[in-house]
Amino acid sequence: MIHPVIKKSLDNAMSYEAYRDLVNNLAENNGTTGLQQVENLINFTQLNVRRMKRWDKTLKISEAAKAKVLALKKPVTWLVITESWCGDAAHVVPVINKLAELNPNIDLKLVLRDENLELIDMFLTNGGRAIAKLIMIDNEMGEVLGTYGPRPTEATAMVNNYKAKHGMLTPEFKEDLQVWYNKNKGQNIIDDITALVNQFEPALFS
Repeated sequence: MIHPVIKKSLDNAMSYEAYRDLVNNLAENNGTTGLQQVENLINFTQLNVRRMKRWDKTLKISEAAKAKVLALKKPVTWLVITESWCGDAAHVVPVINKLAELNPNIDLKLVLRDENLELIDMFLTNGGRAIAKLIMIDNEMGEVLGTYGPRPTEATAMVNNYKAKHGMLTPEFKEDLQVWYNKNKGQNIIDDITALVNQFEPALFS
């Protein structure tokens, strides 16, 4: 049976197309999602529109990765928690969308973190409300099959190593991380998510 907090968020969730429209409109009108309408978050939202647009157009998925996603035969929901200003989400969410589009058994829904705090508090990362966070749900049983995020595994290792050495993330490191995302072309995210899908119960593939 699906958890009532998850059900409440799903009932108020939006499609990827609706999310992209929302973010585009906010960027055009100097706004951002979330509770803080401040300049730096507005600037990040405008930058992230360009990032998402690029991924929507250029992402390539290998035939092997496609086959892993298409092997899923039972209906599932992929619920993503995000915000327009989040740099990691601008790279991760479009890749999740491209993977979900491959298989009609995958229903992709998105919600905003600051409007769904009960939900994100069920899926904290090291005690923090980090996003983007993907929650995979079995539609028939209502069970959570797995979660992913906020970053791909290689980027997570980069962040953890840098924090261990320097104590915090500097603007220079954040720029290096964006360069890594661009060079990697979404492939680490694809590998991570297809590996997670492959760990599902065999019944979901028949």
